[in-house]
Amino acid sequence: MIQKKDSQQKYLKEFVDSEAILRGHFILSSGLHSDTYMQCAKLLMDPVRSARLCKSLAEKLISKFGENFADIVVSPAMGGVVVGYELARQLGIHAIFCERVNGQFELRRGFEIKSNQRVLIVEDVITTGKSSLETINLVKKYTNNIVAEACLVDRSCDQDLASKLTIPVVSLLEIAVKTFDALNIPSELKNIEAVKPGSRFLKS
Repeated sequence: MIQKKDSQQKYLKEFVDSEAILRGHFILSSGLHSDTYMQCAKLLMDPVRSARLCKSLAEKLISKFGENFADIVVSPAMGGVVVGYELARQLGIHAIFCERVNGQFELRRGFEIKSNQRVLIVEDVITTGKSSLETINLVKKYTNNIVAEACLVDRSCDQDLASKLTIPVVSLLEIAVKTFDALNIPSELKNIEAVKPGSRFLKS
């Protein structure tokens, strides 16, 4: 237990050092509000740090599922792309990503998932699990052989997340961050202008 706490502190320091933990008033991709946003792009802009953290995540996955447990990584764009490719590199497998077309995830660019492939879904941060579930539903159009989902940060605060997604979830760091719906925003947040940092809000 002490070892896990020490590891969590070590990974948290990586986020702090890279200024990837933002404070303010944010509207998340789910539509919920929060005073904290995990900007993994800041963390992943350093290739050395990216490799170090994804190596740790790869080792955690191998410890849980064994060597050669997956054949391909599938990540939702945009947030999961960099971590998905680096984690795939660490595992020695291929990586592809899905992207939104008219609001729905699709495979483009000639990407495909074969029915016999074992899939590892990879995100940077899981908050509500919405994009994770959408990615899972897309993959299931090609195969039911989804091994797990991996992420750098699980900030869902949801003990039943794995059962809701119907697959195991493996994260490098777990952070409890409160979220609020539009009708229950704390007074201290109401006085701060809300911003939408997530890629889901980008115009095509």
